[in-house]
Parts: sequence; C-alpha cells; structure tokens
Amino acid sequence: MSGMSCCLGIDTSNYKTSVAIVSCKGEIICNLQQFLRVKKGERGLKQSDALFQHVMNLPELVEQAFGMLPDHCRIDAVAVSTRPRPLEGSYMPVFNGGIAVARSVAAALNVPLFNFSHQEGHIEAVKFFSDMKNTDKLICFHFSGGTTEALLVDDGVIEIVGGSKDISFGQVLDRIGVALGMEFPCGEEMDNLHGVKIAPADNLLPRIKVQEGYINLSGIETKAQRLIESGEVEKEALVSMTFDRLGDAIVRICRNLKDKYNVSEFLFAGGVSSSRRIRKVVLRKLNDLNICFGKAELSTDNAVGTALLGGKNIWH
Repeated sequence: MSGMSCCLGIDTSNYKTSVAIVSCKGEIICNLQQFLRVKKGERGLKQSDALFQHVMNLPELVEQAFGMLPDHCRIDAVAVSTRPRPLEGSYMPVFNGGIAVARSVAAALNVPLFNFSHQEGHIEAVKFFSDMKNTDKLICFHFSGGTTEALLVDDGVIEIVGGSKDISFGQVLDRIGVALGMEFPCGEEMDNLHGVKIAPADNLLPRIKVQEGYINLSGIETKAQRLIESGEVEKEALVSMTFDRLGDAIVRICRNLKDKYNVSEFLFAGGVSSSRRIRKVVLRKLNDLNICFGKAELSTDNAVGTALLGGKNIWH
C-alpha cells in the first residue's frame, strides 16, 4: 500500500477523552482532547458518569481525527489504553469506552489493535520527544490527577519504587482548589494564580516527610483545609505554600532514589508535572542531576504516547 503509515491512539482517562494520530516518522498528525464535565463544587466524577461522557465524546473526536488525516497517510494500526497501570488487576471502568471504539475501528479498517496502560502512554509521550528517548534506565515520575508514583524504567520493565501511599498530588491540588472556589480540575488555575513569595518562617503548611522514596499527602491537605476554614491565610499565599511543599517533596524523593538505585536520569510525566511552579522548584534544587520535563502539552492526559507505542509494533 502507498502512503505514510500511521497509528490511531485512544485514551479514556478519568477526566479527559483523548484521540491522536502519529506517523511512522514520529510526527503528531493530531492530538485531540475533551475534558469531562464536572459540576461546580464537586471534586470528581463517578466511574459510570465518566464512562458515559467518554462514550458521547469519542465519535466526534474520532471523526475529527480522521478528517485531519492527510491524503498521503493511512492508518495501519490502532492502539488503546485499557487500564491505569501495567500491573495485574489494574482496572477502571472508564477505559471500556475507549476499548469498544478502538476495537470497532480496528475491525472496520482490518488493522491490528494493540493494548497498553494509561501509565505507559504517559511515559512514552514525554520520553519519545525528550533527550532521554534512547535511555534504557531512568526514574520516571507519573504525577497526575489520581497518580503519584516514581517508576524505575529499566530496559522496558517498569517497577514502582516510590510515590504517595495515600492521595495524589493532583488530589491535593484539586481538593484545595475546590475549597478555594476554583473549577475542577484546579491545577492549571492554581498554577497561573499570581504568586506570592513565602518566607520559610511564614510557611504554615508542614513539610512533607519522605522515607525511602515514599510520602503521605493527606496531612498537608488536611492542614490546608483548616487554614481555609479559619481564614488564616490569603488564597494566593496558600497556593504558593502548597506548590513549594510539593516541589520540595519531589526534590527529596529524587535524592532518595538516586542513591538507592544509582540513577541520575529523571523524567517527569503526567499533568501535574506540567506545572511551571513545580518545574521551577525542581530544576533550581536539582541542577546537578539530569532532569527532563516533558513538553507541557504532552504531559497532560493525551493519546499520543499510546499511538506511538502501537506504532512501534508495526514500524520496528
């Protein structure tokens, strides 16, 4: 067949429907996303509600994606995210919407269908377009709305070696943001809020404890909620404190894991890692390590990484 080979990727995470097409040359033909709707004041969606919205969003996004496919390109494979992590028992109902559409498209086109996890897609999206593209061993952080994990990636094998034992960075930001009257998800709005420089003595939030690469975040969220209820601190100051504490925790996790696994390459994926405030703290305090943040537009939920992974199965 003539024309450039491409792969269609589909990802249905908890809060965004994503469809992408990439070419065999690594070109992003399209990268489409649609946020799921969350009622003001609420901090998330039921799985059934999220699945319904994905089912409603996917036809239009797939149609739009095919409409953006150049005449000289063809779809030779379909790839889809089927679960949160590449672990046995990892499952969330929201991925069933993407699976159904991906299977239908692959069957209609008579092309192979490849399954991956949401996490693998996140890692590939940022790694493929980074200086660490060909690095076999590194620590990859996956910071998203529901995930805060440090992953040792060694020759394609992914092992969880650190992260949060309770709630995620994204949940901390969203819960604090909603309490401050922001729209869910709140991370981007908080990141763009005018910053306030906080003196160490004035930081009312506790420092997050780090042990062997692991942390607990419920304590800082609880303290922030109490500060909001008491009116003890201005919104801008609380947001600055929160980002400062999260960034500081990431820095110390990196130090822990560098010594434990003898790794100096650290790659950051996931929507929270697109925060300019967190990037600023980490890059300033870890300038002796090889730190790589993915492109901001590829750090949030998307289907580009999933499409790239699918393409690798037919292009190599």
